[in-house]
Amino acid sequence: MDSRLDLYTSIVPNRRQLIIQDMKYYAFVHYGMNTFTNREWGDGKESESIFNPKKQNTDQWCEAIAAAGMKGVILTCKHHDGFCLWPTKTTEHSIKNSPYKNGKGDVVREVSESCKKYGLKFGVYLSPWDRNAECYGTPAYNDFYIAQLTELLTNYGDIFMLWMDGACGAASDGKPVQKYDFERIWNTAVELQPDIVLSDCAPDVRWIGNESGKTRESEWNVVPKFEFGEQNFQASDDMKDFQKRCRDVMLPDMGSREFLANFDEFIWYPAEVDVSIRLGWFYHPLQRFTLKSLNHLMKIYYNSAGNNALMLLNIPPNKNGLLAKSDVKRLRQMGKWIKKEDELLISDVKTEKSEDGFEINLKFPKQSVDRVRLSEDTTKSQRVERFSIYADGKKLFGGTIIGFSKIAVFEPTVTDNLTIKIEKCRKEPYINKAEVIATGAYRVK
Repeated sequence: MDSRLDLYTSIVPNRRQLIIQDMKYYAFVHYGMNTFTNREWGDGKESESIFNPKKQNTDQWCEAIAAAGMKGVILTCKHHDGFCLWPTKTTEHSIKNSPYKNGKGDVVREVSESCKKYGLKFGVYLSPWDRNAECYGTPAYNDFYIAQLTELLTNYGDIFMLWMDGACGAASDGKPVQKYDFERIWNTAVELQPDIVLSDCAPDVRWIGNESGKTRESEWNVVPKFEFGEQNFQASDDMKDFQKRCRDVMLPDMGSREFLANFDEFIWYPAEVDVSIRLGWFYHPLQRFTLKSLNHLMKIYYNSAGNNALMLLNIPPNKNGLLAKSDVKRLRQMGKWIKKEDELLISDVKTEKSEDGFEINLKFPKQSVDRVRLSEDTTKSQRVERFSIYADGKKLFGGTIIGFSKIAVFEPTVTDNLTIKIEKCRKEPYINKAEVIATGAYRVK
């Protein structure tokens, strides 16, 4: 068993993964043809004349996203319909042939500039599946995709993430499924943007396995080696086969000792929770009543960004090119919640560790406390498998993993000390953060 533990703890994040782990929480913006056709998947036959937002204001988007406490924005630069939100040279199905700004508009540039204005990082979503490109399904499409990717990664400053979507329904178009040259895509992206994080059908970040915000109790970063490009996309394009095609990333356990014992090769592969603030990914007027409650969204936040996963929250602009007022209000409420927690951080906590690191004593002026924020030094891998938090000998919290981000919330307790006991661990633990929060922050009901 010791040799297996040596193997597991030898798996650590790369430089790009360390960057995204530090961000934890960032935004998705689904916007394009579907916004104007009231669809989720366009067919690629839409007229460019449809795209004409009258009041588009990407500053409004980014101001609200920053107010929510998020660290970056990923824009759907091209969805499955193939319509490009920048004046690409690769196709006529682009914003250059729309009435928006008389064909002189560039949504990608507007969002990238607004991100800089509000201190956000900018990322791009570029769908591999393209229902408009005539060359889709042929070897020439890989060149076409690389040309689009190159435009996005060379003309818009620093790009923090490339997000690729594994969805595909090419059979319904009478076309074969494209054999993507994923290695070429990943290599091109990192060559053009060395700090770019590659997510979904990619080697840096994996899909959590659903789009509803549900997470595992124990989310492990050390998992068996994946065929990255096929984790939710295989040769079969039958969408009824979805469960079968996604069976690996949807497993309830991906990293326990018992599960890993079945494999010999491992990678560092953190999970990303992608979820929309509304029912759909694109804006639909009749879905205004599906806006998730503040409590629901914060529950997702604590179970993702607060439970060793990444949170990617989608907020879709409407036909006018604006975020709905109700969505902006919800984002501000989330930001207020997160900011209040930061404001209640107890700054004068004294930390004492046992020699073996399996017990950490936290001492501070006596007051009511109700949560602890923890993180492991993941450059030494992910090790903690079970831990508990005590105050004056009374157990307040029991949990499993910690990883790069854990927020342990318990009933308010008046004390001047907390003890964190690590009860099961892969070799010795490396805890690099233990922050105590005073009672007064909001609580998930």
